Amino acid sequence: MLVLSRQRDETIMIGDEIEITVVDIRGDKVRLGITAPTKIAVHRKEVYEAIKAENRQAAKSMSPDAAIASIERPAISPGPAKTNTNAAKTARLAAGPARILPNAETPPSMRIDSRTA
Repeated sequence: MLVLSRQRDETIMIGDEIEITVVDIRGDKVRLGITAPTKIAVHRKEVYEAIKAENRQAAKSMSPDAAIASIERPAISPGPAKTNTNAAKTARLAAGPARILPNAETPPSMRIDSRTA
């Protein structure tokens, strides 16, 4: 494991396309901003593990041919397509800081309302 030290507003690059920026530090919590291509799914590890477990469970209930197809093409999909229009950028800036809300794939027991965190 590579361990790096970064301060607020400093960034780490992974390859040429993935940026991880330290957005805020509050006590023992660090808030990270991640910029990655839409083809790369980004999940918290506990959500990723839950998705994998659901996929394994679904594969068990499928026919053998369907299970093989699902393994070859995992059900974990990238996030929504990015919009690059000026109107979308202006709307995001006007809305203030981004809030990360759970998506439909997040199991209810793992949902966190980031507005109160």
